[in-house]
Amino acid sequence: MGKSTEIRGGTKAKVIGRVIGGVIWLVGITLRMRFVDRTGAGKTQGTPDEVPPMLYSLWHNRVFIMPFFKRKFLRKRRVTVLTSASKDGTILETAVGMFGMGAVRGSSSRRAVAALVAMKKALKAGSDVCVTPDGPRGPVYKIQAGIVKLAQTTGAPLCIVRVHYSSYWSLKSWDRFMIPKPFSKVEIIFEEPYFVGDDLDEAGFEAEREKLEQAMSLSA
Repeated sequence: MGKSTEIRGGTKAKVIGRVIGGVIWLVGITLRMRFVDRTGAGKTQGTPDEVPPMLYSLWHNRVFIMPFFKRKFLRKRRVTVLTSASKDGTILETAVGMFGMGAVRGSSSRRAVAALVAMKKALKAGSDVCVTPDGPRGPVYKIQAGIVKLAQTTGAPLCIVRVHYSSYWSLKSWDRFMIPKPFSKVEIIFEEPYFVGDDLDEAGFEAEREKLEQAMSLSA
């Protein structure tokens, strides 16, 4: 199998993923979480039949608490995350799986087409899809085109997810990854979803990408 299509990660990566999943759980149960839901997805009746599958757009450095958040606030909804085809992707896939989330493996540089097809299938099957459009390697807070293309070709509503930690540690990674400190406050905001037109020319497509980037910059 060629490097461009290979999915990496073995037993060691899965063990690390389970450890990280445990850490997410231990930190999560201490947090004071507030959910501002402008989509209806978080309501008890917010099943896929009443609130259609959505495409969540979230900065890469805010993903730490999202598996615990899903378990706490979105129990009735299926959520699939896009993660890389690397060993790091196996770690994340294992960690989020502990919270009932699925995963699609790929990125803009590896397995991009396969990942796009898999995300389309997930949306069609009734699952929300969560994408970190500045991942997996950045530049930080720079939207890649893939999420706009996915919204355009599927017709799925695009929802910006904002995450604010009152206190956190920042890692020395490319995105300054954030880990909320135990017992801190966390606010998660689901903004009102919107649709990307399916008949955009090149300029219109770029305008949509810039629109999303500017809107998400408010939570950077």
